[in-house]
This record gives sequence, C-alpha cells and structure tokens, in this order.
Amino acid sequence: MATVVELITYPVKGCAGTSVDSTHLTPAGLAHDRSFMVVGVDGVFRTQRRDPRLALVRPAVSADGSRLTLASAEPDSGHGALRLDVTTSAPRRDVDLFGATYQGIDQGDEAAAWLTEFLGAPSRLVRVPPEHDRKTDGVTPGTSGYADSSAVHLLTCASLAHLHTRLAERGAPPLAMDRFRPNIVIDSLPEGAHGEHGEDWASEPHAEDRIRRATIGAAELGYTKLAVRCAVTLVDQEAGARGGPEPLRTLADYRRFSVGGVVFGTKFAVVRPGKLSVGDEMTVEEWGEAESWRPCSSP
Repeated sequence: MATVVELITYPVKGCAGTSVDSTHLTPAGLAHDRSFMVVGVDGVFRTQRRDPRLALVRPAVSADGSRLTLASAEPDSGHGALRLDVTTSAPRRDVDLFGATYQGIDQGDEAAAWLTEFLGAPSRLVRVPPEHDRKTDGVTPGTSGYADSSAVHLLTCASLAHLHTRLAERGAPPLAMDRFRPNIVIDSLPEGAHGEHGEDWASEPHAEDRIRRATIGAAELGYTKLAVRCAVTLVDQEAGARGGPEPLRTLADYRRFSVGGVVFGTKFAVVRPGKLSVGDEMTVEEWGEAESWRPCSSP
C-alpha cells in the first residue's frame, strides 16, 4: 500500500517548510503553500540559489491565513520572532518570478526590515493576491501560488533510498529528504500491497515518473512534468549554506533529462481539491510511460 508519510507546506517561497499531519489541498497546492515570497527592491524573487540563508527562516501561518510569524532557526542569532497581520488590501506591485511578471501585496516595512537584516540584502515580503490567476504549464493544466511551476511536488522514499545507494558507492553520505523540498512524501507499508502491475509500486525507485492520475483521500492529482533539479538541492537546509556537489553530481550519472538538467521527483496539478492526511493511501488511477531520461557514464 502506497501511503502518505509526510506532508510539507512552504508558506514563504524559499524558506523552511512545515510538516503537518493534515491539511487541505487547494487548487494551488497544500494550504498556504508558497503564498508568500521574498523579493529584492527590484521585485525579483529571492531564492536559495543565491540566498541560502532563506532556509533558516521558519515561517508559520495561522489556519485562516490572517497571521504570519517569521522566526530564525539560529537560536543565538539575536533575531526575535516577527508576528504580523497579513494584509490583502495593500496596493499591488509587480514581482518577477523566472522572468514572468505577477502581482504581489507588500506586507509592510516591519517584515521588510526583519528579512533585510536576516539575509543581509534589501528585501520585501509579498503575498499572492486573492485575484491571482496563474496558469501553470505541463501535461495537466493547473494553477499555483509562487511555486516554481506546478502546485504539488511528490517524491517517494524509494527514490531517495536509491539515491543513497548511489551516493554510498561514491563514498558520499546520505542526504535528508528536505534537500528536495517535496510537498507529499510517499512510502509503502512494510507488508506491501501489490497493485495491478503485480508489484508494490511505492517500493520501486522513480515509480512516480509514470503516474498520470492518482487519488489521495478525496483529492485527485494530475501529472504535469518531472521535477528538474537545480542548485537549491546543494543547500544544507539545517545550516542554510551550500555544501558540496551532491546530489547533482550523482544524479547526473543516472537521471540526466533528455532536454537538459537532471530529474528527481514529479510535479502534479490539483485536479480535485480535498483533505489530505498523513496515513492516507495513494491510489494510482492511470499509469503512463516515463518521460525520457538517460543514464550517463560521466557527470
């Protein structure tokens, strides 16, 4: 049986995630996921690719989304927690996400000052406006807040375990799941439950590549694309600093995407919203062929 073992939402894009026992899956992803974003004074989004200290910002949003807390993961940093009332009525401003222009609601000078001091670079905090109507690309149409692309990123424990085997062959240590910042983590129960293909699919590395439609509880997901990995995976999420070449070096050995980059995990659009809980069974309704990726003899 393929089972949800972790649900993670990332209220502020690029900042630390929050594991939850249950949440609502909205058309734009897990509740409050990437509903806020840190930008420079020019409106361009900040990312761990250039600002790895974002990983040390621990955001928390109230259930109704009306309150946001920003806290530091460094207990001796001197940065006290900031609690603010979220505004949706302030003037909109243009923000830039991978060259595309969207609107953001500035959350005020107090939030800006806290983030500027913590990151050491002039920053503002914006929220997705209620009228946000982003169309995401991929096989299944969808929407999202300030996520890189699709609303949901799903990864199986089997895929990470296989990567760990490859890393061990290089003499490299295993990496935490948070390096890949998934929203939904799937594992199989110890006793297994064999599906239509005569296998416990959740124990097969990269089986998520082939999922086209799946249900979890009352919610339904539709495949959009494979997750192309970037330099964020090089950032130690506990230290807020870039480490060595892993996992990209090892992934390049066996997960090089035919159109460029390396792939690990799968992106989905929300076809039908609904409640999600840790322990829910994931049922694959439709399988397909994995998009083209190829092994490579050298990184």
